Amino acid sequence: MAKKREGEGGLYWDGVIEGMPLFAKELIAGGVAGGFAKTVVAPLERVKILFQTRRAEFHSVGLLGSFKKIARTEGVLGFYRGNGASVARIVPYAALHFMAYEQYRRWIIENFPGVGRGPVLDLVAGSFAGGTAVLFTYPLDLVRTKLAYQVAGPSKLNVKGLVHSDQVYRGIVDCFSKTYKESGIRGLYRGVAPSLYGIFPYSGLKFYFYEEMKGCVPEKHKKDITVKLVCGSVAGLLGQTFTYPLDVVRRQMQVQRLSASNSGDMKGTMESLVMIAQRQGWKQLFSGLSINYIKVAPSVAIGFTVYDVMKSYLRVPSRDEAIIEVVTNNRNSQPSSLHT
Repeated sequence: MAKKREGEGGLYWDGVIEGMPLFAKELIAGGVAGGFAKTVVAPLERVKILFQTRRAEFHSVGLLGSFKKIARTEGVLGFYRGNGASVARIVPYAALHFMAYEQYRRWIIENFPGVGRGPVLDLVAGSFAGGTAVLFTYPLDLVRTKLAYQVAGPSKLNVKGLVHSDQVYRGIVDCFSKTYKESGIRGLYRGVAPSLYGIFPYSGLKFYFYEEMKGCVPEKHKKDITVKLVCGSVAGLLGQTFTYPLDVVRRQMQVQRLSASNSGDMKGTMESLVMIAQRQGWKQLFSGLSINYIKVAPSVAIGFTVYDVMKSYLRVPSRDEAIIEVVTNNRNSQPSSLHT
């Protein structure tokens, strides 16, 4: 009887998977990949944000000292401060990012066959996918940064350096509410410009390097998880190196209203970039980059690997098969639309 139920459950699940549209499978695979990868590297992400925004307090003590300080003042949970907002953002972000990449890629191949399937395709599809995902999920990234920026003491929040004590946020909803009341929709998108400037080349390069490196792997090793992890690590590192200063600008713009020292100073992206270099030194534009290398390698590697594993589990067809399926469905739907 138990085996029968198990068999029925398996058949039911098979039916659910087969009935899912392609974009839904890609959304689920991307969301799971993003959430899993982000949680693994959350402690490094917290320290990186503090390096970028609280230089005097954390940059001077170094990576190990920062970990010790957080552990001493906030405990283990301190390493995951803001991670709830981070995961809440990364799940829809990664879902949209991966799904949009596949959709843009298929759309370009179908409508612009002259582009081919080389590096230009992955660069363009990856870039537009990154921009699409950022626009839809940016307010969650802003909230994550503000929550991670707050430094708690053993018993209560340490509000030293904040403009007003009432700007201490108690959680995701509270941060959303206070930010919206203070600045409206524009406040929820503060720093979005450098995010877009950075995500276009980063996302495009990341997908390009990953797909190109996978293409150089012998067919018999392409499904090897170790190979996927290595390809993902290198892709993330190369893409991040070129765009990191814009990430620093974005973080400082996001928290500028919380800091009495630089409130109201930062305006446009390029102006802010120059201002940070002049006032804080050009090295500040790469503050936390060493941590980011440690974080990006496993994050991107795990993200790409889990995405590929989830696609296999959800029986997503290969990219060439998916393109043929979409084109066939479009052609089949055209006559019916003409007759109606």
